[in-house]
Amino acid sequence: MRILRNYILKECLQPFTLSISVLTSVFLLGYLPQLANKVINNGVSVGAMGHIFLYYIPILLGYTLPIACLITVILAFGHMSSENEILAIRASGIHLLRLLVPLIVVGIILCLADYILNDRVIPNAYVAQKVILQETGSQDPTAMLEPGSFINAFDKYIVFIYRMEGDILYGIRIYEPVPGKPTRTIIAQQGEFVHVPGKDQLMLKLINGTSDEPDLQNPNNFYKLNFQTSFITLDLSKKKQGQKKSKELTLKELRHKIEALRKMSIDPAPLITEYQRRLAWSLSPLLFILLGFPFAAVTNRRAKSANLLYALLLAAPYYILSLACQGMATQDTFNPAFLMWVPDIVAFAAAVFLNWKLCLH
Repeated sequence: MRILRNYILKECLQPFTLSISVLTSVFLLGYLPQLANKVINNGVSVGAMGHIFLYYIPILLGYTLPIACLITVILAFGHMSSENEILAIRASGIHLLRLLVPLIVVGIILCLADYILNDRVIPNAYVAQKVILQETGSQDPTAMLEPGSFINAFDKYIVFIYRMEGDILYGIRIYEPVPGKPTRTIIAQQGEFVHVPGKDQLMLKLINGTSDEPDLQNPNNFYKLNFQTSFITLDLSKKKQGQKKSKELTLKELRHKIEALRKMSIDPAPLITEYQRRLAWSLSPLLFILLGFPFAAVTNRRAKSANLLYALLLAAPYYILSLACQGMATQDTFNPAFLMWVPDIVAFAAAVFLNWKLCLH
């Protein structure tokens, strides 16, 4: 079995290296127009953009590593099956599922690598990109208002935005925590931001919302005030340094921020969603290996390309379902701690079913 194990791993090495390199390169090409725009219109040096470009590599590995695992299994075992090597292995009395053992071990190792990527490497890459943009002076002040992140870089407020399209904001939450008092909350369905000329300020125009206003007779109590239009000014000159967006936080920092928001009576569902997403996605390399093996093991010469295409389509529903669950979990429609694991549960159930059918083949 050691000889067979080494042969399987050797067969997987080349397609894995090739697939992860090609996938990452293709994904990187999608960022070239954005980086070229910063060089041409913002006067950012080519060297600085080169560094930002390189920092996209670890960020993209969080996506390409699991897909590369799927492609590797399909190519390696598809080749073995089409050359009748799988048939010869079965004829020698070795059960097909025993071939999965070295793949499972490698999958667990890659899951640990993916966990480190999601916990440390990717957040640090985002921070490094932000530092470069800040040093070049090319970062728009409104860039700190990223959808899905609690931004507490301002003097008095914590701002959360569900969605942003250009200058238009949707699902705005503004919190004004005061020590020893209830947190004041402003909610607006829509809004837009305007940078005040000549001042280091950002003005938010809020449309169709409600605002907590203090009761004059009892300042510790609030009453709800409905409004059609309201304005709030964020002072950028007093913004706090070192504040991170959710994608720039490590898992430990996310846990601390979740607890801090809970103490201020602020719903931390978006941060819980991000935390659980990273954990769930860390298992995707092993899940994709388990999903790809049943297709590859029964591949014949004529069906090799078709099975590869069919197996690659397995990756799309996983990420689509994950994004759908992320959207529902962010808005606290369902329990985020459970919802972000639904894609993994579905993928694992499908893998178990397919491999069980393979045993009966």
